[in-house]
Amino acid sequence: MMNEPQNSDLWASEFGFVAKRIFDAAVDSVSAHGIFEQATDLPIFGSCRVAGAGKAAMTMAAALEQCFPKASFEGEVVVPHGYIDSFPDQLARPKAINVSEGGHPIPNIDSQCAAERALSVAKNCRRNETLIVLLSGGASALWSAPIKGLSMQDIRAVNQMLLQSGADIHQLNTIRKHLSAIKGGRLAEAAWPGHVVTLAVSDVIGDDSSVIGSGPTVGDPTTWQDATDIIQRLDLQLPTEVRQYLQLGVEGSLPDTPKPNAKLLKQSVFRLLASNTDALKAAEAAAQNMGYEVVSVYHDVCGEARNVGTAMARRVLRLKPSQCIIWGGETTVTVRGSGKGGRNQELALAAACVLEGASLDAVLLSGGTDGIDGPTDAAGGWVTPDTVTMALAAGVDPYVALEANDAYNCLSATNQLLITGPTHTNVMDVGIGLVAS
Repeated sequence: MMNEPQNSDLWASEFGFVAKRIFDAAVDSVSAHGIFEQATDLPIFGSCRVAGAGKAAMTMAAALEQCFPKASFEGEVVVPHGYIDSFPDQLARPKAINVSEGGHPIPNIDSQCAAERALSVAKNCRRNETLIVLLSGGASALWSAPIKGLSMQDIRAVNQMLLQSGADIHQLNTIRKHLSAIKGGRLAEAAWPGHVVTLAVSDVIGDDSSVIGSGPTVGDPTTWQDATDIIQRLDLQLPTEVRQYLQLGVEGSLPDTPKPNAKLLKQSVFRLLASNTDALKAAEAAAQNMGYEVVSVYHDVCGEARNVGTAMARRVLRLKPSQCIIWGGETTVTVRGSGKGGRNQELALAAACVLEGASLDAVLLSGGTDGIDGPTDAAGGWVTPDTVTMALAAGVDPYVALEANDAYNCLSATNQLLITGPTHTNVMDVGIGLVAS
């Protein structure tokens, strides 16, 4: 027989903390300093040029310098605005590799300048030199050099439309690659005849190297027609200049991105250092160490956030005491309201509506491993069967909030936002659902 739920805020906080401990274990397992131990077999020595972008780029640069003390490095990595000041106190900052900041998730002029500097570093590589590319989630926005003929205003407009359209990362990056001077293999192309070694942390389902960071150092299997088909499928009303540019590509008037097996990419090596799978393994081990039976681990979870939240909540309702489910992947949100939130917060709020009033001590948590969920300061949220009641008592209707895409303000009212700050890694999202013993 299941336990009667404890309705106190103290219980909710403590039980939410249990789920957060599992989430933290997942994030810690893919931190830069730990994962770089896998790369010590790479031929990194002598003088190396470095270009990097993403939410993990700064800690990856620091780890690179520490793990390869016999090499000398010069170059730059770019991270989102505010990341430089959030560098973990217990870690040494990069000394030789410069760090700059750019716009994310919407690129800005700083993103353009960072991409142009990375291309300059690549073009200066000589035949016997190595360009080390540090790549992680967020790189697509942080390296945003428009292709000749387009402007940063065009790129910003397209990114904004795509983020609100419900497009998944594969669709998003297919379009980005065809509008960029650095993505889709063009960075490695610029480094020819130098050698390129890419060290990557994956934030995409399937860990496709051509999608991570929009694949700046690998061949692009997508085409102009693929990009145009996605735009038509999503019914996006792109700026006139972008539509005309894509049409020229479809007609064959513009060269496509470098394809797999392209000669200029032959000296480019790609190494995946961490992925969502690694984080899920760590989460499973942490849950088991805390006495939970992990009955299911779901990989590559995708789809509309609210639909996934509903499905996961229903699975939680079938759990017995001391049982747990874990999932990872990346959902999407089709924005229809004017509220504030992100995909993990929306997933959690949808789950709260399913869990409402259930007679079991359950919690469901969903969070972005990068510590950022949508344009908010939260990584995600966690809910219990009491969340709806608590929200109503605070004057917020969760069902109305869900329809308005306003999960942030609802979960803020119940004190159930997951706040971590920037984690300096990014392997998509991790979710936990469990029932107390």
